[in-house]
Amino acid sequence: MLSSSIINTLASFSPAEWMGMPKNYSVHGDTVGHMIDVVTWLMIALFVGWTLFFLISLFKFWHKKNPTASYHGVENHVSTHLEIGVVVIEAVLLLGFAFPLWAERTNDYADVKGQNPVRVRAIGNQFAWNFHYAGTDKKFGFIDRTLAKVKGDPCLDPTDPYGYDDFTSSTLKIPVGRPVILQVTSTDVIHNFSIIPMRIQQDAIPGKDIPMWFIPKEEMITSVVCGQLCGSDHANMKAMMEVISQKDFNDFLNKESKKSLKLKGHDK
Repeated sequence: MLSSSIINTLASFSPAEWMGMPKNYSVHGDTVGHMIDVVTWLMIALFVGWTLFFLISLFKFWHKKNPTASYHGVENHVSTHLEIGVVVIEAVLLLGFAFPLWAERTNDYADVKGQNPVRVRAIGNQFAWNFHYAGTDKKFGFIDRTLAKVKGDPCLDPTDPYGYDDFTSSTLKIPVGRPVILQVTSTDVIHNFSIIPMRIQQDAIPGKDIPMWFIPKEEMITSVVCGQLCGSDHANMKAMMEVISQKDFNDFLNKESKKSLKLKGHDK
């Protein structure tokens, strides 16, 4: 019999991570990772099965073994039954895993909003990300998209006092262990804001601020990328994300807010 340690190792084995997917760093990520692993196991089974079928076909219908061609084709229905089985499994994955997972994530949003989350706007443009912070007052200034002057412009109304301490950063910095809500948008074409170690992504659509939320559980440095083909330099559209301590995040917020107030002439 297998020992308990071997059983635990097999149970915790992640084929997706073994194939190169980064480990999970978010609270909700294990559930998403489990879904990805189930799909990966299915793909492995299909790959092995169809490869064996291909090799058997090569051997069985070798031209030296069958010099006369047969035009009748397959006379049994095994392949049809296998295809139906695959469709059933995929339906189970969709209805039994994907839909409930999506419903759970959607329902969590109301709870996250009540947990004093960090809010940041992630603004996509060809081919970079810009991050808009509300500053120490935790209130974004009024956003008027007609004021856009450059790519990635947060479009802040300069007359709104709530926007005086707002600032932007090319690096996304967030605190560990605290809910984060990113308002994802774009100033040109459709992009996709993807943080693979957090097991989350969201389309960035021009004219819309769409929320995505998660709780990072470890300090780390990683890259956020664009997961939607958006142009000739799509592959290089990425930015750095740092998950830091709450103290370091407060220092960052205070420093950048004061700098913004001084730059705009409201530091008195």
